Amino acid sequence: MGKLFVISLGGSLIVPNEIDINFLNKFKEVITKEIQKGKRFIIIVGGGKIARKYQTTAKQLSNPSNEDLDWLGIHSTRLNAHLLLTIFREYAHFRFAKNPRKKFDFKEKILIAAGWKPGFSTDYDAVLLAKTYGSNTIINLTNVDYVYDKDPRKYKDAKPFRKLSWDNYLKMIEKDWKPGMSSPFDPVASRLAKKLKFKVYILNGKNLSNFIKCIEGKQFIGTLIF
Repeated sequence: MGKLFVISLGGSLIVPNEIDINFLNKFKEVITKEIQKGKRFIIIVGGGKIARKYQTTAKQLSNPSNEDLDWLGIHSTRLNAHLLLTIFREYAHFRFAKNPRKKFDFKEKILIAAGWKPGFSTDYDAVLLAKTYGSNTIINLTNVDYVYDKDPRKYKDAKPFRKLSWDNYLKMIEKDWKPGMSSPFDPVASRLAKKLKFKVYILNGKNLSNFIKCIEGKQFIGTLIF
């Protein structure tokens, strides 16, 4: 068996507004080349803009509970996961994982995973998947280069961090998980990762050559939280 990597793939990379076919094509090429080198992957995918569009529509037309909003997000992750499963059908386990605590005895090179249940994000599911399959490291592919002290899309003087302790990171983000929230790694997942002494790498998934550097142990652009 080759080395196993747990990848948390931000839904914003797959569906920034519309489905990003160009990104998916390049991502498939990269993953295919890496599995041919002997690597194996668990890829859990977020809901992206499609989830937020459903959640926003629900809020405009009704007064949804957090559980309803969460389920809209979860089903969005499952739609994205099924798309990935279809794309990687040649290399992936025949069904995608929903419960990160239930271990599949998969022999294939890839296991696709999606959202589990209300109250948890796919970041949290990624931590549980890493624990279930015996890894202590997660690579979180998102749409920013680093973790910053403030939103770099709003503030030009935002300070990037190359390394952060879990304690310092948790001081920077909101304490509670909310459906549709946007943070590099969510607070519930972060507290569990801290407890388990896991490492999480935050990378910009659009820079796939940088992603390759990270999984090959080379110097990369991004933030390590530990």
